[in-house]
Amino acid sequence: MAEVPATGLKEEFFLDVCTACHLVWFDLLEFQALPQKPAAAAEVELPAAAREKLALLKVECIRERAESEGSVRGAPSPGEWWQWLPGVLGMPVESSSCATGIRPWATWGLALLIAAISILAFFDLENAVNRFGLIPAQYGRYGGLTVITSFFLHAGVIHLLGNLYFLCVFGDNVEEFLGKRRFFLLLLTAILLGSAAHILWHPDAQIACVGASGGISGVIAFYALQFPRARLQILLRVFPLYRWIELPVWLLFLFWVLLQMLGTWQQICGMSSVSALAHLGGALGGALFWWAGRNTDPRDSF
Repeated sequence: MAEVPATGLKEEFFLDVCTACHLVWFDLLEFQALPQKPAAAAEVELPAAAREKLALLKVECIRERAESEGSVRGAPSPGEWWQWLPGVLGMPVESSSCATGIRPWATWGLALLIAAISILAFFDLENAVNRFGLIPAQYGRYGGLTVITSFFLHAGVIHLLGNLYFLCVFGDNVEEFLGKRRFFLLLLTAILLGSAAHILWHPDAQIACVGASGGISGVIAFYALQFPRARLQILLRVFPLYRWIELPVWLLFLFWVLLQMLGTWQQICGMSSVSALAHLGGALGGALFWWAGRNTDPRDSF
C-alpha cells in the first residue's frame, strides 16, 4: 500500500492505495470527509416560444437526415420546408403533380371562415358547443340549422388545424374540377349525410357533435375517386431512419376507410368520442356526388 495525499479538502489526510490493483482504502470518517456531489438542478420548463423553436429545429434535423439518406422508391423530398411539419405529424403531403392552375378562393375563404368562427368560439367553447353543436336528440333546433353551425365549431386548436389542413390539401383540386357552385353543393351533401349518420347511430343522443370533418370527408372521397392516380407523400418513420414514400391516393383512401370502419365500431360501442360515423357518412356523400356527375365533365384525372 502507498499513502497518497487527498488535497483540496478542509483537512488534508492520506489515503491508502494498493500499488497493484489501485484499490483505495478509507479509514474511519475519511470517506465522509470527501466533498459530496451537488444535487441535480430542477428541470426548468421552457417558455412556449422556446419550445416552438426547438420543435421546428427537430423537424429541420429530421429533414436534413432524410435528405442525406435518400428515400424509398426514389420519392423526392417535399419542395417546401413547411411540408415537413405535417409529414412528421403523420399527415400526407401533396406531390408536385397535384398542383392546381387556379387560385382556390372558395377553399381559402371557407377555411378562413371556419378558423374565424372556431377561434371566436374558443373564448366560451362550452356555451358555443351546447348552443350550436349538433345534438342528436335535438337535431331540429333552430330549424335544423345546427347541422350547419356545428360544421364551423371545433373542440380545440389541434382539431381545427387538422381539418383546415385536409380541406386545403384536397379542396383546391376539387374546387378546380367542380367549380365554386358545385364545390359548395358537394360540401352540403357530405355535411347532411355525415350528420344523418351521426344522428341515427351515435349511442349517446345528448352529447353535442362539432367539427368540419364530415363535410371534408366528402371532399376527400370525391378527390380519391376522381383523381385515383394522384400521388401523395408520406414520411415513413422507423427510428432512426426517415424515408419519404409516394403512394397513390386510392390506396391511402382505402386505408382511411378501413380506419373509419374500425372507428365506427368503437364509437357505437361507446369507446370513442370521435364521430367516425360522420366521416363515413360524409365520404358516402362525396362518393354519391362523384357517381351522379362522373360523366358530366370530360377532363381527365391526374
